[in-house]
Amino acid sequence: MFAEDEAELLRTATSDAGQLEQLVTRRVDGEPLEYVLGWAEFAGLRLRVAPGVFVPRRRTELLLRLALASLRGDPSLPHAQSSRRAEPTPRAEGSAQAREAPHVLELCCGVAPVATAVGARMPEASVIAADIDPDAVAVATENLAPLGGRAIESDLFAALPAGTQFDVIVANAPYVPSAELVHMPREAREFEHTIALDGGPDGLLLHRSIAADAAAWLSPGGVVLVETSRRQADADREIFATHGWRVEIVRDDDLDATAVRAMR
Repeated sequence: MFAEDEAELLRTATSDAGQLEQLVTRRVDGEPLEYVLGWAEFAGLRLRVAPGVFVPRRRTELLLRLALASLRGDPSLPHAQSSRRAEPTPRAEGSAQAREAPHVLELCCGVAPVATAVGARMPEASVIAADIDPDAVAVATENLAPLGGRAIESDLFAALPAGTQFDVIVANAPYVPSAELVHMPREAREFEHTIALDGGPDGLLLHRSIAADAAAWLSPGGVVLVETSRRQADADREIFATHGWRVEIVRDDDLDATAVRAMR
């Protein structure tokens, strides 16, 4: 975003000269614009954000597109390139295509951008978001409440209601290797909570947990979608394949986004 655009957003944030000066000072000191404004844009929505909570990135819109395609019974991969030919998702009883009210779970949700955007586009969907960071859960709750969704403080699946099943499980779990956090942009490494960024030694620690445990929470015919990076995609493919998943790596060059699409 250009400086002129940022300045205009700050000017429209308040009509009080003193408050405007405070906002400008915070931004000049390096605080992310989204924290200064109190909101972030994602897929045409303004989502509540709060200091420390992971700010949604535009590339995560790929997860949203794939989630909506699955929920609508569309096996195509919009605006994306797959590592192999996409296979139609089986129509099984209880699958997203057969259910009147599909169930969606967003893990490591931050402000719950995907769950909120799904709920806004599909009011019939039941959406739940989960995060281990209580600050993230508080903000996600604000974003989801008007849509009838809810957020839960949970270490991945640990605190979810037993027996719950989902048609789509989506996760933007941290995937930055621990040693590389120092190379992240200042706005991320100094202002966002480390727990939202640190993916362990190779960045894929939580991806392994999701691959190992997600099947127990997935409806027949459902899909797991996980954001990753281009250079980690092959390792992610092996992680999910080892746990019995059929795996696609999906790439969207316009968004500079990469995702795992895994099915049983």
